[in-house]
Amino acid sequence: MTVKGDLICAVYLLASRRDGTLYLGVTSNLSRRIWEHKTKAAPGFTAQYGVDRLVWYEVYSRIDEAIAREKAIKKWHRVWKVALIEGMNPDWDDLYDRLNA
Repeated sequence: MTVKGDLICAVYLLASRRDGTLYLGVTSNLSRRIWEHKTKAAPGFTAQYGVDRLVWYEVYSRIDEAIAREKAIKKWHRVWKVALIEGMNPDWDDLYDRLNA
C-alpha cells in the first residue's frame, strides 16, 4: 500500500533488523513520525537501540481506532507480531521510502 499526504493515522512496527528488537507505536502523521525515529529526533527507546526500520503498518481514518489497535497489539506475544510483519512484509524490508512514493 502506498501512503501519500501528511496526516496518516497509523499503527506501526519498527525493527532494528530481521528478528531484532521491535517497537510498536501509533501516530497521526506516519511519515513524519518515522522520519523522527530515523533521524533520532525522538529520543528514547528507538534511538537508544537503533530501532528505525519500518517493517509493518496499518492505516486508519481515525486516531482513536489506531490507538485501540495499538493497545490490542501491545498485549500480543512476540511470535504473533512477527507473523503480522511477515504477512505484509516477508523480507522485513524498510517500508519508509514507499510512504511518499
